[in-house]
Amino acid sequence: MAENRLENKVAIITGAANGIGKEEAILFAKNGAKVIVTDIDEKGLHETVESIKTAGGTAVGIKQDVSSEEDWQEVISKTEAEFGQLDILLNNAAILSRNGLAETSVDEFLKIQSINTLGTFLGMKYGAALIKKTSGKGSIINTSSGSGLVGSPGSTAYHASKGAVRLMTKSAAIELAKDFIRVNSIHPGVIETEMSGGKNGEHPLKDKIPWPGLGNPIDIAYGALYLASDESRYVTGSELIIDGGYTAQ
Repeated sequence: MAENRLENKVAIITGAANGIGKEEAILFAKNGAKVIVTDIDEKGLHETVESIKTAGGTAVGIKQDVSSEEDWQEVISKTEAEFGQLDILLNNAAILSRNGLAETSVDEFLKIQSINTLGTFLGMKYGAALIKKTSGKGSIINTSSGSGLVGSPGSTAYHASKGAVRLMTKSAAIELAKDFIRVNSIHPGVIETEMSGGKNGEHPLKDKIPWPGLGNPIDIAYGALYLASDESRYVTGSELIIDGGYTAQ
């Protein structure tokens, strides 16, 4: 394993079947964490778990719909039963729509909020309780987006969800500080993943990014590693923007 910056810590990472979540899970395990990875994609979840185990890490995969309170209760219960503690929660699972106001149906709007917003809320609610019960301190990391900071012509429901994640993070950070639980948000820019539409170094927004080229999932994973580790012990309620300078304009 690598530097063991997360040695003796237990982490739950949602949306870990592919993309950024998978990269985060692998990196956390390389740094000594025992990871519980969740997703609705069972095949991808299995691949993530096997990648970690093959490299000598410890991982458990659980199928989860993050918008389901019952699923969250099951994940939390299995985490406590398997490892006896929780130190890190990384709310990464999300879905994206690029539809604007006119094209977005009520059903689509509510579906995006249920996964991106409600899923993050439930994770914090139940994750914080287990951290308090078993570890006495910890880190919650919520994946927002550059779309949680600035607008664009379209993606109305996605902007709404990621803006909500940003401010829920700050509210929870204030509430949980007394319990030594840090809560921060990460704001990825255009990352080369299936969800973002970035492929082979190309994306419609590529020319609007000051830094040459698109970001990679590992760029976000390293940011999450910092926020998960004790190196960020005095960082809470903050926004870590990893976007090649896109929102600096």
